[in-house]
Amino acid sequence: MSTTIYTMALYNSNSFLRKNSMKRILFALIAGVSIAAPALADLALAQKKNCMACHAIEKKVVGPAYKEVAKKYAGVDASAKLATKVMKGGSGVWGAVPMPANPQVTQAEAETLVKWVLSNK
Repeated sequence: MSTTIYTMALYNSNSFLRKNSMKRILFALIAGVSIAAPALADLALAQKKNCMACHAIEKKVVGPAYKEVAKKYAGVDASAKLATKVMKGGSGVWGAVPMPANPQVTQAEAETLVKWVLSNK
């Protein structure tokens, strides 16, 4: 009789642990996807708007690496200024090669791209 009760208690505790483990795994997956989704979506926008032809996240290509841009503007509210540069182009900040205008990028897209670039720390 006591063996049966002990076995049932073990079964119930194992079932409880499996359910909790599954909940933790599910929570981690959902959290990971919700964090990664905006980053991937903004990378996709950068690729769609041809930003990645001159920039990369971690290394200088023609223009500066996005991590360098984020580092330079850390703690500074330069979002509006950078969004304007994305659309209209600019020169002199990162060397002699100017950044061309990007008329295909809307104000909202420029703001999204800048927010993403500045988050690459």
